[in-house]
Amino acid sequence: MLRTIAAAITTLCFASSCSIHPQQAELGRIDFPTSQSGEAQSLFLRGVLFLHSFQYREAREAFRAAQKTAPAFAMAYWGEAMTYNEPLWFAQDVHAARAVLKRLGATRQARQAKAPTEREAAYLNAVEILYGDGRKEDRDFEYAATMRRLRERYPNDTEAAAFFGLALLGTSHRGRDFPTYMQAAAIVEEILAKNPEHPGALHYAIHCYDDPVHAPLGLRAARAYAKTAPEASHAQHMPSHIFFAMGMWDDAVRSNEGAFRVSQRNAKRTGQAMESGGYHALWWLQYAYLQQGRFADARKIVQRIERLAAGEPAPLVRFHLVQMRAMYSIETGEPYELPTTVSGLDLPAVAAHHLATGMSALNRGNREEAERALAAIRTLGAATEPRARGHHADHVYPGDAQAVSVMDKELAALLLMEDGKSKDAMDLMRAAVATQDQTPYEFGPPSPPKPPHELLGEMLLSLAQPRLARVQFELALLRAPKRALSLLGLARSFADMGHQTAAREAYLELRQMWHRADPSIVKALDQSLSRLQARE
Repeated sequence: MLRTIAAAITTLCFASSCSIHPQQAELGRIDFPTSQSGEAQSLFLRGVLFLHSFQYREAREAFRAAQKTAPAFAMAYWGEAMTYNEPLWFAQDVHAARAVLKRLGATRQARQAKAPTEREAAYLNAVEILYGDGRKEDRDFEYAATMRRLRERYPNDTEAAAFFGLALLGTSHRGRDFPTYMQAAAIVEEILAKNPEHPGALHYAIHCYDDPVHAPLGLRAARAYAKTAPEASHAQHMPSHIFFAMGMWDDAVRSNEGAFRVSQRNAKRTGQAMESGGYHALWWLQYAYLQQGRFADARKIVQRIERLAAGEPAPLVRFHLVQMRAMYSIETGEPYELPTTVSGLDLPAVAAHHLATGMSALNRGNREEAERALAAIRTLGAATEPRARGHHADHVYPGDAQAVSVMDKELAALLLMEDGKSKDAMDLMRAAVATQDQTPYEFGPPSPPKPPHELLGEMLLSLAQPRLARVQFELALLRAPKRALSLLGLARSFADMGHQTAAREAYLELRQMWHRADPSIVKALDQSLSRLQARE
């Protein structure tokens, strides 16, 4: 880590040597020589390091500082333009990026003329395509093809390979698909073989393996990334993607507690508002606490976000408040209430709000409120065209429509169960799980916040059908390993089937997960174990 970036350059000598910024050792190590040198190059490298960790605000500041130091530094403008693209969220600020490029030159030809080398001109050409005319999906595919050619032309340029791998991930507009993700994984693994401290390769490897099937392959990158880039809050959070996919809740908690601390520290140092990653880390931290049975700690996080939302009712803050409030109510069974509005938020957040409202209402015996919540979910069904995801109502992610459809069926099935129409409810829930099973794996806290296999399992248990319930809980655990409520349902299914040994194993696995759980949670679990022992 104490080696300079310049010392790592052995076969790639496109330009003059570059010095290292004092803090670059805290962000990872890359080899990205350009036609510039000195302070401008050092600032440029710092910007690229932040860019690889999706720290867009910090990256933008570094690239602008490089431009100020060397106004004709074309790659510094390339870098700043790249900060307006969020490929994994299929979102970009085209107008802002084009404004950056126009500062470099009024026309594409004028900008190309300012690139001192063919290689730098190739990078500029790629960013022109990324923010060119036409549909975003078409531009993303064309950009990926352009980065493929750039990588082939400069096979020793690890940055070309890294950005090509990321570009591939950005083409999955229909949802996560394994062939594309594994192709990207092969690319970034080659980089890591040469440079195990490359923040982009570590970051993108985690995204490539971010599902329960492939997560073990990403564990090495997860362990390394946080240590490689301790200054980047997102680098502290990202390992939890793998930890979530493997049900490693203690590690997930440490990861997101660390990410939030870094976000707070950076906000204090700069005097700016906390970046979006800080709220993101709190959301994931709350979910991990819930899986650990730490309901009181999870509630404290909700209260923290409530205070922030009271003073800053921006969509970003309200989005996280809605998701956390809904998740907390659904996981704990406590009443749901929302001290803010869902106006302007994206579909899953709004639907989660209505689902939590409906489930909470049914728990209190308020059928009319539950019916109103179901009607509200159904008004969301028309907004199903996949676009870019954000915190606003006009952004729809590929899986959002399916999530809304599942939540519709879940709440409708619960209402049917209240009416004693269990067969109709089961039919509707089987349709819900079929929809979910056709949806690509997603990462992080589940969407819908109540997984349909889990809900169907709970309904089957209530109908004294533990054998069928067991199957549903096992299917739920395939998509969300070691999810507490699914594991609890599995334990109860085994117990009701008379499979005492299997039930005890499931309860003991929960007991291990809940080693820091609230006393009331531990007491209830111990009582279940005692009742199980009494049956033997």
